[in-house]
Amino acid sequence: MFLMGALLAASLVTAAVGIVVVLILLSHPPLPVSRIHALVALILASSAVAVYCYGWFSVTMGGPFPELCTSRNDAGAGLAAIEQQHWPLRNACVYSDGSTVEYVSLSVTVLVCLLAGAALVPAGASVYLRKLVGKRPAPVRAAAPPSMRCSHSPDDR
Repeated sequence: MFLMGALLAASLVTAAVGIVVVLILLSHPPLPVSRIHALVALILASSAVAVYCYGWFSVTMGGPFPELCTSRNDAGAGLAAIEQQHWPLRNACVYSDGSTVEYVSLSVTVLVCLLAGAALVPAGASVYLRKLVGKRPAPVRAAAPPSMRCSHSPDDR
């Protein structure tokens, strides 16, 4: 539980610092585009981790969750089990007739997947742009005119 809390805090701090760094980079051109893509990927990935940690705590701690499960549902079926899953995040009362009552919304899992998937796009763009910059030919420098050469160069002999 302590490690998940530390992960939640670290991911929130990472996302906040990433946003500040992107804003600083945007105010000081020229922009290193591949680095901005990498920072956006970091922000999205750390946001996905923070949302997952939030969902994990809601499943694990459950608040009043066990008390929310009634011994019988509206159809009269008895409580068969209480399911707590950490992926996908789920708190559910399962009744003997197969019906379930969910207490953690599917939207938390969907949001984690969307943020993590969205982090892959700028991460891939960052890698592609870095490789593209690395393949660029080096700029050709013109030879210095004779008047600018050193006096002890081999050409002057």
